[in-house]
Amino acid sequence: MNARFWRSLSRLSLGWVCAMSLCCAHAAKGSLPAEVEAALQKGRVPKEAMVALVQEVGSSQAVLSWQAQAPVNPASLMKLFTTYAALDLLGPAWNWATPVWVQGTIQAGGGETPQGVLNGNLVIKGQGDPKLVMERLWLLMRRVHQMGVREIRGDIVLDRGSFSLPSQNPADFDSEPLRPYNVSPDALLLNYKSVVLTFTPDPARNLAAVSMDPPMANLQADVSVPLSNGPCGDWRAGLRADFSNPQVVRLGGSYPVSCGERGWPVAYGDPGSYNQRALQGMWQSLGGQLSGKVRDGTAPSTPPTFELVSPSLSEVIRDINKFSNNVMAQQLFLTLGLRQRGLGTPENAREVLRQWAVDRLGDTQRELVVDNGSGLSRDSRVTAQLLARLLQSAWASPVMPELMSSLPVGGVDGTLKRLRANQGRTHLKTGSLRDVVGVAGYVLHPDGRRYVLVAIINHPDANAARPALEALVQWAGGPALAHKTGGAN
Repeated sequence: MNARFWRSLSRLSLGWVCAMSLCCAHAAKGSLPAEVEAALQKGRVPKEAMVALVQEVGSSQAVLSWQAQAPVNPASLMKLFTTYAALDLLGPAWNWATPVWVQGTIQAGGGETPQGVLNGNLVIKGQGDPKLVMERLWLLMRRVHQMGVREIRGDIVLDRGSFSLPSQNPADFDSEPLRPYNVSPDALLLNYKSVVLTFTPDPARNLAAVSMDPPMANLQADVSVPLSNGPCGDWRAGLRADFSNPQVVRLGGSYPVSCGERGWPVAYGDPGSYNQRALQGMWQSLGGQLSGKVRDGTAPSTPPTFELVSPSLSEVIRDINKFSNNVMAQQLFLTLGLRQRGLGTPENAREVLRQWAVDRLGDTQRELVVDNGSGLSRDSRVTAQLLARLLQSAWASPVMPELMSSLPVGGVDGTLKRLRANQGRTHLKTGSLRDVVGVAGYVLHPDGRRYVLVAIINHPDANAARPALEALVQWAGGPALAHKTGGAN
């Protein structure tokens, strides 16, 4: 294991020590509910590894506070800061625009002159749109096609200068470079730099047809794989996929017919060439030709030929929070730096988010450590108390409906679809890393009261303590809390 891993582990261990030492200095109101403590004991996780706070919305008094001032790693709960700040600073209806320039003349054709030749370049400038997925990329290229362009006798030039980022290896965080959650942000982020392999069984031929989207130029892939009769189970492992060569995808195994049709999103193995392959492949799929190449460059200062406009910010944060999309959160985080400081850098984005937190939530110096805005980090820190202040602030803000509707609904959708506690009455953001689990959001009690709930566990066996989080959510919506606060059962 590399030195960076051990440094990160040391910092996380120090966080646990601090949390444990603070348990006496910041005493809980009573103790954790018995059912929560029982779940922790069953998972063999000490209660000192947990922080928690429950309070009624609009109230400054906690009905439960356990180590609420201890800074811990929040994992994806950090997305609450990024998305609330963006709604507050940019507005729910804000959009990203991706400008496009069709430079040069388009030949009308006639005689020996071919029709639809663009004697010039097609220029696309990325400005951080996190939702430039395959369907919208197709619309962009289709718009060029509708202008009469059939052949580009020049280059497709990509301006990615709106963000300035250090080089990143997608394997650095957890040695899983093909996982889409490890994709690095990019000012021109196309389809999350991922491909989706779709497997469609054809029992008559004893094969599963394999298709790949988006179409990628100069990438070969097996078009079918044999069917097997076993249970669906870990069907991805059974395919024995080989992604080691960025120009070839090989499937050496089989696909269970019992799985039906399924899709497999995979981060492309050579992210540096993704945009070139995806744009060229999409253009060719429309029947277009490209005489030059796809390359990085600088967009002109003249007005664009047209712009591709993203869905509204309120729609984008639903994807970020309900499905905990890391790269979309980082795109939004860097966009804050771009819009407020003129360039999307991690330093600018951190400064914007830290200053916003001070303006909205008061002094946060001891309670907040901002890294990349997504929570995919070993360095982020926050207290349960600060997260509760954020949720209280959001509840009283004009953007409360947009933020709350972006949170997963317990037992209904997103990352909380399997939650059994208080189904349909919880709006909670989830957070999960190898050593971290947590939830933060709102719980509606049957008596009509709504409560802010924050609970985070930092421990090597944190995943074994997930039932403790569910037990706390159940407690917050049950008769014990109503009795504690004087409400009706």
